[in-house]
Amino acid sequence: MDHLEPKARSQLMSRVRSRNTQPEMKLRKALYARGLRYRLHAKELPGKPDIVFRTARIAIFVHGCFWHQHYGCIRAAVPKSNTAFWKKKLNGNVARDCRNREALIAIGYRVITVWECEIKTIEGLRTIVETIAHEVAEGHA
Repeated sequence: MDHLEPKARSQLMSRVRSRNTQPEMKLRKALYARGLRYRLHAKELPGKPDIVFRTARIAIFVHGCFWHQHYGCIRAAVPKSNTAFWKKKLNGNVARDCRNREALIAIGYRVITVWECEIKTIEGLRTIVETIAHEVAEGHA
């Protein structure tokens, strides 16, 4: 059961950002420190990817494990209150993510999804940054 009143929960949820989130900023800072330059929130691309390497044709989404239902992640648990609403909402997010991914692939982009839990640790962040750097280098070849 939710410990907050519906109005308080609504106010709290309305403050959740869709861009410039902590995980996104953490990844962007690490990529920049690695010497990689990118574009942000490309409105002309399907799904407005969080980070885009245009010449390498790579689109990166930084997903929150809850909002995008990272399979197998403890943070992806559906809330126990208002379950029907949350299942519909979260399943809709997953379906939209899939459509956006397919649309980007169809126009020649490689899509990388980075999950917030993958970059929680320094080691995880380093691994993701090196993977992205390798993909960008291959895209420029």
